[in-house]
Amino acid sequence: MSYGITAALQAAVYGALSGDAAVAALSGGAVYDALPPGPVQPLYLTLGPENARDASDKTGAGAVHDFAVTVVSEAAGFASAKALAAAVSDALTGADLTLARGRLVRMAFLRARARRVDGGREIELWFRARVDEDA
Repeated sequence: MSYGITAALQAAVYGALSGDAAVAALSGGAVYDALPPGPVQPLYLTLGPENARDASDKTGAGAVHDFAVTVVSEAAGFASAKALAAAVSDALTGADLTLARGRLVRMAFLRARARRVDGGREIELWFRARVDEDA
């Protein structure tokens, strides 16, 4: 297994979400790897946790990365959060991202969880990326 591709995968996911017109329009460009200091917009998304496991075989090193993207909304209802979550899913599911290291073999949606949190709403979307070390 190689964990070496993880930074390249994260950068590509961040770039895909930041550069997607629907995501940008719905989030007001509030796409974060880490929350900035101070107040944030009432609707934003952030890259979240990741789990990785070996997917190497006789042809080379590879890994499967399961990672979360979380939509956070201060709204009383789920409508705006779900619209942004759908745009995130559309932007990443089946995406053909170019990585600075290695290559993305496949990107798939795994699951989502919507819940009420501290007077707002949160939708955690999980995706699976299969990557190979050899470009």
